[in-house]
Amino acid sequence: MSTKDVSIQEKQENLNVLESTQQVFLEALKKLGYTQEMYELLKEPLRILTVRFPVTMDDGSVKVFTGFRAQHNDAVGPTKGGIRLHPDVTQDEVVALSMWMSVKCGIANLPYGGGKGGIICDPREMSFSEIERLSRAYVRAISQIVGPAKDIPAPDVFSNSQNMAWMFDEYSRIKESDSPGFITGKPTVLGGSLGRERATARGVAICIEEACKVKSIQIEKARVCIQGFGNAGSYLAKFMHDIGAKVVGISDAYGALYNEKGLDIDELLERRDSFGSVTKLYRNTISNRELLESECDILVPAAIENQITLENADKIKASIIVEAANGPTTMPATEILDKKNVLIVPDVLGNSGGVIVSYFEWVQNNQGFYWTEEDIDQKLKNLMQKSFHTVYSTAQKFKVNMRLAAYIVGVKRMAEAVRWRGWI
Repeated sequence: MSTKDVSIQEKQENLNVLESTQQVFLEALKKLGYTQEMYELLKEPLRILTVRFPVTMDDGSVKVFTGFRAQHNDAVGPTKGGIRLHPDVTQDEVVALSMWMSVKCGIANLPYGGGKGGIICDPREMSFSEIERLSRAYVRAISQIVGPAKDIPAPDVFSNSQNMAWMFDEYSRIKESDSPGFITGKPTVLGGSLGRERATARGVAICIEEACKVKSIQIEKARVCIQGFGNAGSYLAKFMHDIGAKVVGISDAYGALYNEKGLDIDELLERRDSFGSVTKLYRNTISNRELLESECDILVPAAIENQITLENADKIKASIIVEAANGPTTMPATEILDKKNVLIVPDVLGNSGGVIVSYFEWVQNNQGFYWTEEDIDQKLKNLMQKSFHTVYSTAQKFKVNMRLAAYIVGVKRMAEAVRWRGWI
């Protein structure tokens, strides 16, 4: 590799999440033959709302929090996306995530554009009552731009069905009528969908099965490493274990466990805490980086972004990578892995099970008729399989990797809606 190539890769590695997302959008639109004007419209959200709102804390003090809501593009339909509660939330991150949501919805052929929300806070250091007041205050702050036909929130990092229940209740009070279609990821008793909690992991598992077929790997004999043991990672480990795959490695924020003979997943699930941590209970741990570089057939990054980079891409031994986390592999790392013939199922496809079942929840809320868990699982499987093969065939057609192919598929639907509306 020339010095010039190395410097270009290093520059790409240092792009922030928004810049790298915009770069892939540009490449996808060029492949589709769209003009610069289309890129100018789609490179940023149509709307970004920044809100500041006070919350009374348990000690009587008042703390002012900052939150965001980005609505990327509503040419196809109302925007859709989660709300994350995290101390490191930034506007750029929320904007990029709203763009990813547009692509996810486009790949799955859902009648949505992408949306995303975030609140700068650390719920791990807040009481139950403080988190409730925070959740309700955020909904009051954004209530004018959200709704069942405008923008539909959902859970994300450090938010869950309880947060959604509080937000649903607050929105219903504001509108003076029950609006279950306003938000998804609710408890089932409030109109939530069966199968929602494990939908992301179920979608990842389906992608793994389809990827194994493409690579001619017997899934029952496959060795799987999963980085991250939260909601998605733990459910996925159980799914893989139950179908006969050998889960040889898992990790959490404190370290990783690896056993070439396979881990006892049921024991790990029994012993993990509410944040998905379990490795502190064991002595023979390795680092998260060592787990990524361990011997396996299938690697699933299910933790945080930027885990597979220029530094470790050439040390990855897996032949299939399915991204359950958002943005775990940098663009330069993707190029290196492509040259090694590693099949990467990108995040916008791999972890789209969550938004698909959120769509099912919204449909059920709107029609007032609720499906069985078996119905949900079968509908999810059908959509995920169709999405996988649409992206895979697009990659073959354009002679590009699965990541760019996924963006080509996802962006195309949105760009077509923009064109038909006459915006450009």
